[in-house]
Amino acid sequence: MIPRRLPAWSLLCAALLPFHADAQESFADCLEQLRGMAATHEIAPATFEQHVGGLEPDMAVIGLLDYQPEFRTPIWDYLAGLVDDERVADGRAMAVQWAGTLQDIEARYGVDPATVVAVWGVESNFGRNFGKRPLLVSLATLSCFGRRQDFFRGEFFTALKIIEDGHVAPQRLAGSWAGAFGHTQFMPSTFRRVAVDFDGDGRRDLIDSVPDALASTANFLREAGWQTGRPWGFEVVLPPDFNAALAGRRNKRALAEWVALGVRRADGSAIEPGTEAAGLLLPAGERGPAFLVLRNFDALYSYNAAESYALAIAHLSDRLRGGEPFRASWPTDDPGLSRAERREVQALLSQLGYDVGEADGVLGARSREAVQQFQRGQGLEPDGRAGRRVLELLRKAYAER
Repeated sequence: MIPRRLPAWSLLCAALLPFHADAQESFADCLEQLRGMAATHEIAPATFEQHVGGLEPDMAVIGLLDYQPEFRTPIWDYLAGLVDDERVADGRAMAVQWAGTLQDIEARYGVDPATVVAVWGVESNFGRNFGKRPLLVSLATLSCFGRRQDFFRGEFFTALKIIEDGHVAPQRLAGSWAGAFGHTQFMPSTFRRVAVDFDGDGRRDLIDSVPDALASTANFLREAGWQTGRPWGFEVVLPPDFNAALAGRRNKRALAEWVALGVRRADGSAIEPGTEAAGLLLPAGERGPAFLVLRNFDALYSYNAAESYALAIAHLSDRLRGGEPFRASWPTDDPGLSRAERREVQALLSQLGYDVGEADGVLGARSREAVQQFQRGQGLEPDGRAGRRVLELLRKAYAER
């Protein structure tokens, strides 16, 4: 997923200004080093010169390097924006539009359409949000500055190889700040490992070929251990005296053991008391929803190593199949907002005179700063978070203006 900006990053940028003054010279020196390494990565000199010569660094990506919403955003905010009625409706429409392709993908790779479409929806909103940063600029910058330079150098050279091999046109190779691209946001190394040419045109094109992108996603999950016909897991209810120390995705027990401990399905149906191993997930602690997660959840987790991310994919896939929202409530008195509600927050702020830019449902730096200003005026802690409480106060303020 594409990380979102934080208002505090403006302070970070200010602190880095002296560093930025020397960045161009340092970047040029680094590109010379990369030029010398190109041959060992099987990159032709002409390819390097054509696509790397003249690049300038994008220092904004350094500020994004240590921010991942999967780990910083409250789980109820994270899921509210990723699995809402709008995305469910869009996903069902996409499943109908691409039904034939998805059936062929399932036949070849064993991954059901709902799961593939769920990844597509969370990763790029069904191809609407690829990310706009030129991949080579981002990856070259990350290869020269910040931490994990060795990792990003590998991604940089692999991106060049993708261009050199003609899979994606260089002007189309844009994506996230970290180098992920296409309908289902593959890193270049992931592309090299599991991307497939499903439409048979001789190219593995994850940007302009939906069949290639969706089939590559299914291939990724199959390689990650996806078990055909098995669920990812299910929501459960714990007994009153349950020992929460038993929780943890990796603390697996046979389903029969969980049944013996008093764990039951939230929908009232029976848990198959077999030997299949499951872990207990408590993403918001003992007072929030609980889940028994199986091997397919681990496959989803491998796509983007965050349990909240895997839960978003899992839950969206269930909703696409006709499933209901989680039965248990999140332990908060200020729930998260859907994207439609976030757009409403932005629209109300704008109508009240705050500068939020476009009302796109993405609560970036300007929107968060506007929320902070509004919160100060309401006597609230100015944390910049837009939840149900802020939305209701905005509605009231607009009605009373």
